[in-house]
Amino acid sequence: MTGKRNWTILGSLGLCLLLVSCSALADRVTAGKTRKGYVIQNGSLRRSLAVQQGKLVTTEIANKRADTVLTPTACPEFRLRLSQGTHTTDTDVVLTSDDFTFFGFKKYNLSGKAGKGMAFTLQNTAHQLTVTVHYELVEDEFYLRKYLEITSGKPVTLERIDVDAVAAEDASQPYTQKLITARGPSRWKPGLGQPLFTTESATFWGTEFPAAYNYVENQMLYCGYLWGRQIEPNQTYKTYASVVGMSDDAEFNSDAFYEYIENIRVRPLRLRVQYNSWFDYGGGVNRDKFIKSVAKVYQELTTERGCKPFQSYVIDDGWQDVSDRADWNQRAWPVNGKFDPKFADSFKAVKNAESELGLWLSPGCNFGARRIVPKLKADGYEALSNWMSLAGPKYMGALGDRMVELTEQGVSYFKLDGLFGHLNTRDFDLYGDKHGFAYMPQLELDGFRTDDKRLNDAKYDELKTYYLVAGSEKLMDIFGRMHKVNPEVYIVISNGAWLSPWWMMHCDAVWMINAGDAAGGSNRTQELVYRDGVYHEIWETENTHYPMNSLFNHEPKKTKTGESDDVFRDYLYMNLSRGTGFVELYIKTFNLAERDWQVVSEGLHWVHDVFPLFERARMHGGDPRKSKVYGYTGWNADRGYLSIHNPSDQPQTYTVTLDRKFGLLPDSGTFNVSSPIQRCTEGLKKQYSYGDKITFELKPQEIIILNFDKQVRDWKTVVNP
Repeated sequence: MTGKRNWTILGSLGLCLLLVSCSALADRVTAGKTRKGYVIQNGSLRRSLAVQQGKLVTTEIANKRADTVLTPTACPEFRLRLSQGTHTTDTDVVLTSDDFTFFGFKKYNLSGKAGKGMAFTLQNTAHQLTVTVHYELVEDEFYLRKYLEITSGKPVTLERIDVDAVAAEDASQPYTQKLITARGPSRWKPGLGQPLFTTESATFWGTEFPAAYNYVENQMLYCGYLWGRQIEPNQTYKTYASVVGMSDDAEFNSDAFYEYIENIRVRPLRLRVQYNSWFDYGGGVNRDKFIKSVAKVYQELTTERGCKPFQSYVIDDGWQDVSDRADWNQRAWPVNGKFDPKFADSFKAVKNAESELGLWLSPGCNFGARRIVPKLKADGYEALSNWMSLAGPKYMGALGDRMVELTEQGVSYFKLDGLFGHLNTRDFDLYGDKHGFAYMPQLELDGFRTDDKRLNDAKYDELKTYYLVAGSEKLMDIFGRMHKVNPEVYIVISNGAWLSPWWMMHCDAVWMINAGDAAGGSNRTQELVYRDGVYHEIWETENTHYPMNSLFNHEPKKTKTGESDDVFRDYLYMNLSRGTGFVELYIKTFNLAERDWQVVSEGLHWVHDVFPLFERARMHGGDPRKSKVYGYTGWNADRGYLSIHNPSDQPQTYTVTLDRKFGLLPDSGTFNVSSPIQRCTEGLKKQYSYGDKITFELKPQEIIILNFDKQVRDWKTVVNP
């Protein structure tokens, strides 16, 4: 019997090893020529191509995660719009793979990765063009990249490049806003850098470039971008990559897309808790004031209440020298007399607080830096009507050198405020011929300011986009240089940016756009509704795809004492439950009482505990602006959290179902219910399981915070260590 049992165990072990081995083999990438054409595949997907009558075409995309197949009804494969220059008319030519002849094929291994690539070389002799189409796939990844290498035998301008163009009956464009406006509050919705989906075959599509414009027209998915620059003879231009990814269920395409975004971030998602000097001092910040605030915050929260040291203490607008004596030719963004030339005392203060130094800076010289713009213009830097051009090589070169220098000095956080404009006004560089990118004199812009209200008209969108593309590329280059100096640097882009998830390949968080710095309202409920109403507009109404965990929302704030602990606590937890990993305190440090510091401490202990759940944070419920019940939630296999807010002055009933639609992982089991706010568990069961419904009878303006854990939790010991 013993012998038989041992053989059974060994046999089972062998079978397990065989299954693991087969699974590993299934995830490996294979690429190459087959009897029917060419295939690149792994355990998640397969893209099949063929050369038909000398033309390259995708014949099938198999989604192995969902067991579906996308068979294109047409496949131009790529599309190039060429011209003799964006300043010309009637010289445009549009070419697709149908206009090229197959010339050669090769497969290759990816450098530094367990993956393979296929390259197809195509030629168009009439236009003296060679295009090499690359398809690359990495082991264990559920998305495939594609890019083009374009070589011309003569000068040619690449106006728009669609890296992928595929017709699918179930093609869908979730985000359809396109307001590239110069003037108007809450009217800045450029529509750049958003993904496309297929609603039956369960795929997502896009271009790995935050200024791309991906769209669907007549069931054709176009993944590409305007570029508008000339390539010289025999010069090869490598495009940004397009991506096609697989979901296991079309209903959860967004979840798969966000998983992909987490995978491609330039730096992993991190919780960053920090202090910012703006609400304390505004532009009146100086060395001594900053040092005193750093010491006070550290004493109250870390020394006395056991909070983890902050990641940084941030000097906001007010440190830069924009006086008549300032010499920006020697060094852009010099330090004024209120601080040491290299922030020596500030660095010492944050080091004493077990932290690092952060700085505000405006790439466009907006806000407190606007005064220097006329002087820079006189010195030959590229200035617009209000601010600096982010596509100007002289200014952006100086800006980049300075930001790299500050990074080398030890500044580990940058709040980049005022890129292409701000909440109400945007500046566009209309004369790219002066700065090395596209220009369009045929639009008859004589007499236009670069922020002219007439530019709101969509007929100018192409020219405006050329500027946004060129400026984005300059910023991306600077961010890449900073990352090389400090791979842990944290970069936030604020006013004048837009919510493209592909910014995460270059920075860490983006301002929420179309909202004021300070949430308006005469009480905490109104403040929450103001900000949460914008959240609802972004994610629910407009279907923006951007990770909520990487949003800069300019909260929480606490500028005075006197409100009850319960009111402040509810506001703080509701605020933190939005799920952003970027928590920047906007406080008037010396106005807070001991009781206020205690509530802040509780909230920070809670957010550190639940932060792993923010990776899958999302909004639920109705429109806060319409007094509907709403909240936020996030889950992994072992834990979850849930916030609920009834903003109405009337009682309301609200029911949630703990299922995949609500954010739970399928069949994730039974959870124990707890809360850092004791009253929130009243009337609830002690445990709930996947699939259960929970009904809440909510009082007017009531807030509920719940935690779900596999283990029983005692929040008193967590938030009050």
